[in-house]
Amino acid sequence: MKKLIFRKIFKDTTFLFILLSISLGVIVWTLQAVNYLDYVTQDGHGLKTYFLYSIFNFPKIVHRLIPFVFFISLFLIITGYELKNELVIFWTNGITKLKFANKIIYISIILFFFQIFIGSFVSPLFQYKSRMHLKNSDINFFSSLIKEGKFINAVSGLTIFIESKNIDGTFKNIFIDDSSKKNTKMIYARNGKIVDTNNKKIFKLSKGKVINKEKSKINVFEFDKIDFSLSEYSSNTILVPKIQEISSTELIFCSLKTTLKIEIDKKIRILNCTTSLIEEVNQELFKRFYKPIYIPLIAIICSFLIILPKSSRNYKSQSRLIFLFGFLILIFSETTLRYSTNSNLFMAMYIILPWIFFLIIYTIFYMKVKNV
Repeated sequence: MKKLIFRKIFKDTTFLFILLSISLGVIVWTLQAVNYLDYVTQDGHGLKTYFLYSIFNFPKIVHRLIPFVFFISLFLIITGYELKNELVIFWTNGITKLKFANKIIYISIILFFFQIFIGSFVSPLFQYKSRMHLKNSDINFFSSLIKEGKFINAVSGLTIFIESKNIDGTFKNIFIDDSSKKNTKMIYARNGKIVDTNNKKIFKLSKGKVINKEKSKINVFEFDKIDFSLSEYSSNTILVPKIQEISSTELIFCSLKTTLKIEIDKKIRILNCTTSLIEEVNQELFKRFYKPIYIPLIAIICSFLIILPKSSRNYKSQSRLIFLFGFLILIFSETTLRYSTNSNLFMAMYIILPWIFFLIIYTIFYMKVKNV
């Protein structure tokens, strides 16, 4: 009977956790996806690139939501059991409140390792794939960015100004400033049109003038027709992987190299590891491998919900207090992470404090339920 009860606790908690993770994850993903529209409206990438980039960032959102979703799930499950008098069934079947709390902590330890897996492997991998997908994509929405009377600088080293756009898709009075190479090139054309040739975007210009400036030399020539390729230009979008997009192995090697002066095999080196980056690297490692330690702490805090029955006049105030305390612990875990690598003292405090909190709170809980 006890196994069936514990199986029910695990099943109910897991189901609600997955449901809330997907629901809240989709909401947050939708809100973030709106911000990613800049890649289409400003940087010239296509809708397919935008959609895939957004999808690849979903594991990152789930990883960040895990502690909060677990806290909400546990809080709702335990209060729901109490309101439905299911906890009474547990106690009458010989399950002590201490065993119940230990089972919740056991579930939290499973989730602890799951978050480490998501944060250290899945999330960085998918974020890196999203960055590489953005890097390898072309600016296939470039023509839609061109508007009358505005300077367009969606690609690096290239500025385009169009005086007017005709109904048939052609442009009139086009000015192009190309400073992507050592020499600067300025082009004026009376007419022009962007066409796709062999999956490459070509700006076909007619009746104009080209001004080439290389060091102190200036060359000017006129043309009747000229093709200006847009495919060789890269987007202004940041294409270098960020710290959170780099593999955990690379970050660990970077930390070891900087702190212990260990030389690392160049074949696996992606990050330009320097002393100036070590704080950010160590903070990212803490977020991936150590921050999940707060999940068992959340579990023991929620276990205080079983101390008083719903018939107690202090039950509601106790529930509110537990919810507030758990929420503050989540905020504390986020806040202290930002300062965890500022100094050795802050680092030591960040490592030790969760264990101190857990031992104190578990001891208090044990003292309250040891005879129940």
